[in-house]
Amino acid sequence: MDTLFIILVFVLAGLVKGVTGMGLPTVAVALLTLRMSPLEAAALLIVPSSITNVWQLSAGPALYPLWRRCRWLLLAVCVGTGCAPLLGAASWSGAVLGLALSGYGVLGLTGWRMQVAPRAERWAGPLAGAATGLMAGVTGVFVMPVAPYLQALNLDQDDLIQAMGMAFTVSTLALAAMLAARGQWHAAAAANSLLALIPAVAGMQLGQWLRGRMQPAVFRRCFFIALLALGVHQLATMFLY
Repeated sequence: MDTLFIILVFVLAGLVKGVTGMGLPTVAVALLTLRMSPLEAAALLIVPSSITNVWQLSAGPALYPLWRRCRWLLLAVCVGTGCAPLLGAASWSGAVLGLALSGYGVLGLTGWRMQVAPRAERWAGPLAGAATGLMAGVTGVFVMPVAPYLQALNLDQDDLIQAMGMAFTVSTLALAAMLAARGQWHAAAAANSLLALIPAVAGMQLGQWLRGRMQPAVFRRCFFIALLALGVHQLATMFLY
């Protein structure tokens, strides 16, 4: 039953990424934590997340300019992820995950977008990167706050998707290094994560097929509603049971 559950989770997470260009680790961790801890879920998504994000990262012409613009943010992601174990957050990682999912769901549903002036990127980028790294190291989810930050830079659509692919790739590799240092990323975990790549890619292919046959705005709304519901469920589980 757990194997079938994991397969279905990665098919769904891949489908979301295929339609929207993001969401695989967020959806996967949100659903997997119904059966396991956030960092156990994070260990499963290392390979699918890395491969699909490199795929997304390589699908644009602006890799080097984006890297130069975001390099301090990416370095801060690594530093924040490495420092996350110092927080000793195992007991409240579920609550942090619930808040992150709920917050991301609310942001997506309201359509609110912050604005970052070019002169503010020197300090706002590292700050967003460090917060993202800490969040990833505690919950296994690395979409907050880096995704809203990148959206605030007013990049065109192709550059935004490529920048997210870059940020998510670095976040995944930093998370894998942190889990390995803690003994939670080992041969068995790597093998299971590699197997999870198969349903994730199948779901992603299905999502890309669906993208041309449905309204992306409707799908995104359903996606954010689902994240909000999962976040509220996670918080209720932590504080009411």
